[in-house]
Amino acid sequence: MKTFGLIGKNIDYSFSRTYFNQKFSSEKIEAIYKNFDLAHITEFPVLLNENNDISGFNVTIPYKEAIIPYLDELDSTAKEIGAVNTIKIKENEKLIGYNTDYFGFTEALKPYLKAHHKKALILGTGGASKAISYALQKLEIEFTYVSRTKSFGNFTYSELTSDIMESHNLIINTTPLGTSPNIEQNPPIPTQFLTSKHLVFDLIYNPSHTKLMKLALDQNAKVTNGLAMLEFQAEKAWEIWNQ
Repeated sequence: MKTFGLIGKNIDYSFSRTYFNQKFSSEKIEAIYKNFDLAHITEFPVLLNENNDISGFNVTIPYKEAIIPYLDELDSTAKEIGAVNTIKIKENEKLIGYNTDYFGFTEALKPYLKAHHKKALILGTGGASKAISYALQKLEIEFTYVSRTKSFGNFTYSELTSDIMESHNLIINTTPLGTSPNIEQNPPIPTQFLTSKHLVFDLIYNPSHTKLMKLALDQNAKVTNGLAMLEFQAEKAWEIWNQ
């Protein structure tokens, strides 16, 4: 029986295990999907040694970038993005890194995109944000990162004025702020400047309506969560594992 798994930290909440095990059951696939909760990425080689029947992994927060030195090869997209969320283990035991997040995000975003969505704010600068920026480049949507600390070319949350918010009507949250059980948290953007022309895409899927999404709905903005993105990226990962 083939084994697949998720590498991350504090991942009991994970979508992937339930999704793939239900898929295996409904499609009568002889496989199992497990969570591999690592306190530190340095535990990854031990995990490999102890589980030599694994055919592939997904990778989630906080290891999408930290996993890269442990891989033998990156496909061209993962290399360009600089983050990995899918690993295929080849027959020669080579570990190949891929990124399916950008595909999942693009497919999930498309039904909501309007002609006026020309500029975006990406909240957060972690591994997930890299896939989002790559996708936005492909869609020819300008973007600026927003984070707590100032660095070249980004905004801090305190710098977000009404003018900036008005001109950036696509907001993408790539931070974990608002994830269950900490559902009262949200990225500190000035939501009072959101309008009906704004689209807020929160990569969080648990809860299905985050505090950020609720605040956006109060301003008549359009909102969506990260569930469809996860489903699209999971199916792309399955395709990679089986090619």
